[in-house]
Amino acid sequence: MGRHRNDPRGIAQMVAIGGVIVLFVTLVVLGGYFLYRSLPSDDEAAVPESAGTTAAPQADDVETGVLYVRVVGDSSDVVVRVPGGDVLADTTLKTDEYLSFDEEQPMDVTIGQPGEVEVYVHGELRDLAGEDPGYSFSVQP
Repeated sequence: MGRHRNDPRGIAQMVAIGGVIVLFVTLVVLGGYFLYRSLPSDDEAAVPESAGTTAAPQADDVETGVLYVRVVGDSSDVVVRVPGGDVLADTTLKTDEYLSFDEEQPMDVTIGQPGEVEVYVHGELRDLAGEDPGYSFSVQP
């Protein structure tokens, strides 16, 4: 004889199968969510690993390396590239965000808003306050 629809074992099996399906769907959704979160956004992809933020660095407390750019105003676009080669950074930095490079090769730097940033080259502060927007300069290793 066959099972009846109201057989407790059949109901338990259906509930167990339903639970497995719900668990599987939940794991797929969570996996997709965390995969999406781990992918870099357009801005994050342009910021190198050596970039970071700080609350209020002082020149003596921060390793300025070959090139150090920190926003002291509202924000500024910053592009750093190897001449004729790779783009090391192409990002918009906001207040107290900075980029620092220890590259052993020449770099071309473009600062969107020179009056908004502090720039150190080989540990020496460069005053860019009077420069026009989109100011560019080169850094030698």
